[in-house]
Amino acid sequence: MVYGEVAMMTPGSPLDAPMSQRLIMPTADVAAYAARLTEFSSRLAGEYGLALAYHHHLMMVAETFDEISNIFDKTGTEVGLLLDTGHAVAAGFDYTQLIERFSDRIVHVHLKDVRKSVMREVRTGDLSFNAGVRSGMFTVPGDGIVDFTPIARFVRNSVYRGWLVVEAEQDPAHAPPRATVARAFDHIGKVFAD
Repeated sequence: MVYGEVAMMTPGSPLDAPMSQRLIMPTADVAAYAARLTEFSSRLAGEYGLALAYHHHLMMVAETFDEISNIFDKTGTEVGLLLDTGHAVAAGFDYTQLIERFSDRIVHVHLKDVRKSVMREVRTGDLSFNAGVRSGMFTVPGDGIVDFTPIARFVRNSVYRGWLVVEAEQDPAHAPPRATVARAFDHIGKVFAD
């Protein structure tokens, strides 16, 4: 089950708030939060046979590498990590850091690319997450700056057998879905074939 923390977001329309207004979890609250995540993950597994995939995400409490690490250092190993290439890059860190640090906990992968110029406009203009998505900050693999070679290497050389989800968080009026997905499929096929 994919899980992203939305209870601690800016009230109202959190994804329409400027990126600088995201709520940051106080360090003193992380241990209790991690304990609740661990308990929730254990209950999901025990009662429903589901694994928890915690999704780091812009505008949420686990956005930066340090925030993700701080939470995962305090959770039990039953809390799995959803690695999102696009959210990592947009948050300002190299997603390979997550592979290096938490490879044994990665249970789900989102393959998403980032357009650097749009990301820069969103950050420097303090735009909202939704404004960034509507402006085309995210795109499919092969249309942006993310190098997917490390994730392909991770999948080939590890015990990972989970999903690889190609995401196209963009306006379908500007990026026709069929053609966009076909480009992504071709790009990922080439990267994973190497």
